[in-house]
Amino acid sequence: MKNYLKRRNVHERGFSLVEMLIVIAILATVTGGIFLQLNTAQQRINTEQVKVDNFDEARDFVDQFFRDINQIGYPNQRMLNFSPAVTTSSPNVAVGLVKVDSNAIWFEGDVYGTGVVQSVQYKINGSTTCTLCLQRSSTPKVNADPESGQSTPSWGTEVNDVITSPIFAYYDTNGAAVTGLPLDITSNGSTLATIKTIHISLAIRDNAVMDPKTGQPIETAFEGEVSINNCSMATTGYVGISCQ
Repeated sequence: MKNYLKRRNVHERGFSLVEMLIVIAILATVTGGIFLQLNTAQQRINTEQVKVDNFDEARDFVDQFFRDINQIGYPNQRMLNFSPAVTTSSPNVAVGLVKVDSNAIWFEGDVYGTGVVQSVQYKINGSTTCTLCLQRSSTPKVNADPESGQSTPSWGTEVNDVITSPIFAYYDTNGAAVTGLPLDITSNGSTLATIKTIHISLAIRDNAVMDPKTGQPIETAFEGEVSINNCSMATTGYVGISCQ
């Protein structure tokens, strides 16, 4: 009986200290790897959420831009019969494009559908206080020169952290790029009146959020294109190509 108990005790011997330390080290390594993967996954989720937020911000802006562009030149001189004849200064008629540049666009139109023509501007750093902000201004048109006589813009930030340049590109009815920017209604009216399509390209870089995979600030891009539907009064008596 004593020999049996002795043999049983030998077979039931527990782990040694070295074995326990090895097991603990293995478990620590596996657990650390799991937590590292979970942390990386959480960072990726946060990064993707920021990208989605930036994309939604850009999309909402472009949607607003498209709605405004659809009202460029509305109402125009062909829709209303005024006496005396309307001029580009008439507050009840929209001239269409006023000034275009690679990072700015200025136009007139009844963008709110209220019958009040607005002088609308989109511009990088329009307020001069936000160098990477693409901003929008809309003020009621007054009876004055469309470019030099209008009210002081009222800027609101639409998109932050914009790194694109150029943002806007312009094309005529044949699809040819309109060059020689900037163009304004005073000096380049006939060229402005030929613009049919406006292309917008936005790239947003959020330097506050790094991509855990690349180690670089995250970027989001958005592009779109819209056509002008209404006539232009860019030159007196000129019927814009888009009206034909």
